[in-house]
Amino acid sequence: MPGLLSAAVALAVAFAVHALVPVLPAMTLAVVLGLLAANLPGTAVWIAGRARPGLDFAGKHFMRGGIVMLGLKVSIMDVLGLGWLALLLIAGVVLAGFGGTYLVARLFRLPRETSLLVATGFSICGASAIGAMAAVRRIRHVDTVLPVALVTLCGTLAIGVLPLLVHPLQLSSVAFGAWTGASVHDVGQVVATAQTAGTAALGIAVVVKLTRVLLLAPMVAVAGVQQRFSAARRRRDEAARSTSLGDAAALASSVAGALPPVVPLFVVGFVAMVALRSTGWLAPGWLDAGAGLQDILLGAALFGLGSAVRIRTLLHTGSRALLAALVAWLLIALLGLGAALLMTA
Repeated sequence: MPGLLSAAVALAVAFAVHALVPVLPAMTLAVVLGLLAANLPGTAVWIAGRARPGLDFAGKHFMRGGIVMLGLKVSIMDVLGLGWLALLLIAGVVLAGFGGTYLVARLFRLPRETSLLVATGFSICGASAIGAMAAVRRIRHVDTVLPVALVTLCGTLAIGVLPLLVHPLQLSSVAFGAWTGASVHDVGQVVATAQTAGTAALGIAVVVKLTRVLLLAPMVAVAGVQQRFSAARRRRDEAARSTSLGDAAALASSVAGALPPVVPLFVVGFVAMVALRSTGWLAPGWLDAGAGLQDILLGAALFGLGSAVRIRTLLHTGSRALLAALVAWLLIALLGLGAALLMTA
């Protein structure tokens, strides 16, 4: 309870600052407040002590609930309205961004799990995608902290940098919106960036971004299948070493037991929410309520994750990760710009 109450207070502050300064996304503010709370002398002891269990609970379980509610923002009809060329380009950006970011992270000698999470967050939808991939790959909660910090930092960088490039690149508002949606990581960061160019840019940016969000389900499903096969192979090898040739029943039981699910339940919930939104049955009031609940869940989760980051440790161990993230951010920005120009040509 102490940790959850701390997250609630921080979330109220984040929403209040966002209301006063709309260009600052509430989700980004939640991460920043978590970082401050974990590293300021007056709050660090509380965050690392009595509040830690509740904050870890929020970082893990509220993140999954927020991913489910994120599905209510995605309408299949809006996505199909972009046209097949745009859909293929967006899928290409996601796949190329994922593969390119993973290779960049490995070139900078980041661990495989960290590289996978950074690639997922940068190419799809930020911290939400990192949480989903970590769950299906059974990556420890503590190992998601650095990728979330990196994706938040680079997404915040996009808010300040991309609008400055509109005039030098001679982009129309629609092209800028498509670029923002195709390359900025988090939904809130996309809104904050695109709205600087007007409503036309914001409209196309949100649809393009939510198309990327829709790709979360198949990406996680593929990762789940691979994880299941890997787990089955490991269990089969272990059982073969420890089981006599005549004990086939024990061998089969060992291989079949406790395999990870192909697709986690919260990803199924995300797909169900997408389907529900696409029916058109929900009134705007229900959609607004769902969006509010999603912001609360994801905000609390991001505060919990941010509060696990120690700046001193991050600076000491994360310099290579930071360089890799900046290179990946530039790569995805270039891929998104090319796709945007083709979509709006």
